[in-house]
Parts: sequence; structure tokens; C-alpha cells
Amino acid sequence: MYPPPAPARRDFISVTLSPGRSYDGGQGLRRRSCWRKWKQLSRLQRTVVLFLLAVLMLFGLRSYVHVADEWTAVDSRSAAAWRMRPANPPVLPAPRKAAENPETVAGLSPQKPQRHFRRGPPNLQTRAPDGDTQERRQAQAQRRAEVLGEAGWRAEAQRDGLSWRGAGTKPPQGTEPPGEKAELPPRPSPKAVRFQANPASQNERQKAVVDAFLHAWAGYRKFAWGHDELKPLTRSFSEWFGLGLTLIDALDTMWILGLKKEFQEARKWVSKRLLFQKDVDVNLFESTIRILGGLLSAFHLSGDILFLTKAEDFGNRLMPAFRTPSKIPYSFVNIGTGVAHPPRWTSDSTVAEVTSIQLEFRELSRLTGDKKFQAGRGWSPVAPWGWLGGTGLTGVRAAQKPMRLTPHGAGGAGPHRSQNRDRSLGSHPVCGTEGCAPTWPEHTGPAGLHRLLEDYLEAVDGIRKHLLAKSEPRKLTFVGELNHGRFSAKMDHLVCFLPGTLALGAHHGLPAEHMELAQALMDTCYQMYRQMETGLSPEIAHFNLHHTKAVKDVQVKAADRHNLLRPETVESLFYLYRLTGDRKYQDWGWEILHSFNTYTRVPSGGYSSISNVQDPRHPQPRDKMESFFLGETLKYLYLLFSDDPDLLSLDTYVFNTEAHPLPIWAPS
Repeated sequence: MYPPPAPARRDFISVTLSPGRSYDGGQGLRRRSCWRKWKQLSRLQRTVVLFLLAVLMLFGLRSYVHVADEWTAVDSRSAAAWRMRPANPPVLPAPRKAAENPETVAGLSPQKPQRHFRRGPPNLQTRAPDGDTQERRQAQAQRRAEVLGEAGWRAEAQRDGLSWRGAGTKPPQGTEPPGEKAELPPRPSPKAVRFQANPASQNERQKAVVDAFLHAWAGYRKFAWGHDELKPLTRSFSEWFGLGLTLIDALDTMWILGLKKEFQEARKWVSKRLLFQKDVDVNLFESTIRILGGLLSAFHLSGDILFLTKAEDFGNRLMPAFRTPSKIPYSFVNIGTGVAHPPRWTSDSTVAEVTSIQLEFRELSRLTGDKKFQAGRGWSPVAPWGWLGGTGLTGVRAAQKPMRLTPHGAGGAGPHRSQNRDRSLGSHPVCGTEGCAPTWPEHTGPAGLHRLLEDYLEAVDGIRKHLLAKSEPRKLTFVGELNHGRFSAKMDHLVCFLPGTLALGAHHGLPAEHMELAQALMDTCYQMYRQMETGLSPEIAHFNLHHTKAVKDVQVKAADRHNLLRPETVESLFYLYRLTGDRKYQDWGWEILHSFNTYTRVPSGGYSSISNVQDPRHPQPRDKMESFFLGETLKYLYLLFSDDPDLLSLDTYVFNTEAHPLPIWAPS
């Protein structure tokens, strides 16, 4: 049979074009190809891709909302914020960048750049640092005030209704009638102006303090950022209130030391992460002096309204502690729920804690114009002294005088006075002289001033009569305790605040014998360091009262030989040097700083309290750096080593119990 014929050969290609459509270069095919690839993915792969897209969208939305809220808050608070500030406060100048040209700053003559600008002291500026919208507003307001002149300044003062000045306790002299003076906020005193115009440069000892601070801060920043306290040995942290105590305590220290970069980083945390809406009990005294005082001081030194806003929020959350029948506040308050209560172990409140927190609440009341902080529901800073004054309680004149009060009161008529017979100026002292002495120079009203002054003098008189003694063989003057009516030759390191308090009182015109006692007690506090093998003081010292040559004056028990990096001794050294000019106090402080660096410095960052000040080979670190080491100890050392009396002048600023400087206000 014949084979099938071969298929016909074609030498052309057939292309069919759909009518009404044009060629798109294959994009439609590519689109169909992408969809086909998506369909080819497994269900798990498609789920992962969709999840990632959703996460990106959420992050973008959250960032947009956060930025929008910040700008809204700034715009809404700007006008009210300025009305809350005192007129022309003594703002400590911000540190200047090394690359900044001094000629660009108004009021400065050209200078050669110094070598240590990053760690340098605060340099003069007529405005706060650039880079922040609120700070630029403050600079503009200051320049506006200069343009307005005296007439415009008076008009704004009358509108704001504030009365403040930088230093002193007497009203400024002038030609205006007394009634007009009372209504106008006087300008800062000449001392405050000179302080702004002539900041001192750092010397070698101050640079050593800055180095110690940076080492401690590096450990906190790396291992405990945003937490209360650093545990430097285990490179971790511990919490007390969960409010970043170390960071807030150190804010004004960084500003004073000229650490601009560290300050701005901490400010950013306060702005974004410091939230008080949490279910936590805080101790009224500790949180007031550390958090409220730290925020108020940071506001005054930097002029940043953020810190005042946070302070007002926190102050409102502390107010429930004062809602008691006797108006004596409870010791603890929950800042989230507003529930206040006494400690678990007692129903009493300590006299010193109740009286020493008046400084911060009075300051908050002045800045915000809200009277409730000064006299909440019938309570006022003078109220506790009203219960004590006239009864001899503050003078320790008899063994029956109490150091505690019960907030519940006796039948609602007043505070019940605890009948324990222990008297001490250390922990839980009988009189809050550390808090009451600095406040009477600026207390409003002659009646309140007279009452506080009388109570303070009565307290000092009681200390001299009942608690003073001399040791053997060096005849060191020390402050003992009364335990059940019997004298005990025991003195806490906490008592070493007293020399500075006495010296400050003498500086304000109190009897010269107060300064003599201050100098004698200062020698004793120094010997508590000097007679220890590590050069660091124990927490509690016992003094020898017997004539034995082989025995030192300062004796230490095993349970009391720890050192917590406390500031009381260097605090008093600062006051004594400022008020006497005797450089031996600087030398003593230098020895103490050297001992801190030798026995408490942790190589990885931070400083640690130690358990044994008598064993230089094995001081036994306790793995804790208290917040007051940065907030108080190093700050007082830096100020002690300064030779400029206008660096936070004692006529311009008063330091609260946690070493946070606040301006002295003149009586209205």
C-alpha cells in the first residue's frame, strides 16, 4: 500500500489579534504571572507575608499617633506653662558644645576654647540649649522681656500674680510704695545675676568627680536603665517603686556637672517612659524628696516645662496621703488607686518625715498656683509644728517626748502622740531639722517664720542638753541617743547632716555657738571615716566613754560596719567650706572620694556599697548602688571642690533632703 502523504510544510506564523485591544508589551501576562506565583505559595507562606505586612502597618500607625499627640500637647500647654513659671527664675546655664563659637552668644566676650568641653562646667548662655521647641520658646520669651523693658515687665508680672526673687529674705529696696512691691515679682538679686555671668571652670578635683559620675552612670545606663537602682556586681537592677529613682535623682546633678548628652538622654526617658499610672505603693517621704524634689529641681535649673508637668502629676497622686482625721499624712500611698495607709508594722508617722516634705509641696504650690499642695484639706506645712510647738516636744526636754505621731488622731481632734521614749537624730529622728532649718529663711508670713524659728532653736537646745557627749581619748563631740530614758553613746552616720544644718543657721544670723558646735561635730564625722581601715565610715558608730589609751574613740559592731555610699558627711563638708572658707574641708572630702574609688568602684560600671569598712582586703561588696550616690554624694563633692561661691549660692538656693536645689522665695 502507499504510505500516507507527508504534511504540507508551512513557512509562516499565525498571529491572532483580538479586536479593540492593543499590545501592552506583555504586562498583562506579567500581572497574571505574579498572581499565579502568589497562588503557588503554600498557606503558611502566605500567612507569614500577610502577618509581616500587618505588623508594618501597625508600627506606622502607632508612630503617627505618637508624634501627633506630642505636637498637640506642646501647643496646648505652651501658654499655660509660662504662666506657672516664676518671673525670671535663676536658670543654671546649659553646657555649651565645643564647636560653638562664643562670639555668637550674646553678652560674652570671645574666649579661647578649653580642652575639656564635654566634661566642662556649665558655660554662660543667654538662652537654654538649642534643639528643643519648648526651650526655643523660653529663649524668645526672655528676649521679649528685654524688649518690653520695665513697663512691660511690670504688666506681665501683675498679670501672672507671682512673687519671686533669686536670693535673700528682705524685700528689695526701691522707690516704689510698699503696696506696689508686694504685687510685683522682684528681679533676681545681683548675686543671682553674677552667678549666671561668671560660671567657674572645673578644677582637677571636680573633674575627678565627673569621672566618678560617668563611671557610675555607665553602669546604670548599661545594666539598669529606667529601673530604680543598679546592682553592679551581678550587672542587673533592683526595683523599689519602679519609677526610675536613680535617673530622676541624677537629673540636676548631670546639669550641674555639665553633662549635656547624658541629661538629654535622661530627659527623653522621662518624656516617653515615666508614667505614674501604676498600682504601686510609694513611701510618701522618700518619693517626695527623690521624685518630686528631683523633678522640681530639674525644672528650675533647665527651664524645661516637661519636668514641672511630671511633678504636678506626681504631686496630685500623693495628695490622698494627707486625707486623715488629724491632717498628719499617712506614710504610704498607692499612686495608681489613691489609697493611703500607714506602714504594716505601726500606725504612726515619723515627725521628721512629716515636717521635712513641706519644702517640695510649697514649691509645687507656688509654681502651679494650686493652693491644695500647700494646704490640702486643712493640712499645711506648719500644721505638724503647730501640734508640736508650745509643748516642748521638739526640744527633747523630757524622756516622754515623742518622735512619732498617729495620723488617725485622738477622737478626730488631733494627732495622737506616741509614748515611746526613744530619741535619735539618725534614722527616724525626733526633729526634722534637716528639713525645717532651710525653710524658715523663706517661710511666708511673720507668724509662721517665728514659730519655725522658735521650734528650731528649741530643738537645738534640747540636743545640746540631752544628747551631746564627748568621747575618749580624743574628746570628740558626738550626738548620742536616748533609749528608754537612758543615754546611749551611739551615733548614726545619718546624724552627720547636723553640722551643715547648724552652720547654715549660723549663716542666717543664729547664735555663733551653733557654728562652734557644727565645727566640732564635723571633726567627729570626719574621724568616723579616718579611724576606719578603708577610710569609709560605718553606718553606725559607738563612742568610747572610758579612759583607755589603747582604744580608739570610734568603735564599730559587726552588724553596723557597712557603708551605703551615704552623703551626709560630704554634705556638711560642703556647707562648712562654703561658710568658713577653710580648705581642710575640701581635703577631707578628697580623701573620702579616694576611698570610694579604691573600695567601692566596680570595674564594669557603677559603685557598690560594702559590708565591712574595717577590712581593706575584703570589704565585701553588697551589690547595690543607692540612687542618692548620684543624686547627693557626688553632687555635694563636686560643689565642695568648687571655689566659686556663686555656683548654687546658699543665698539663692536651698537644698532639700535629697540635695535637690530649689530657689529661695521672698515673703509675699
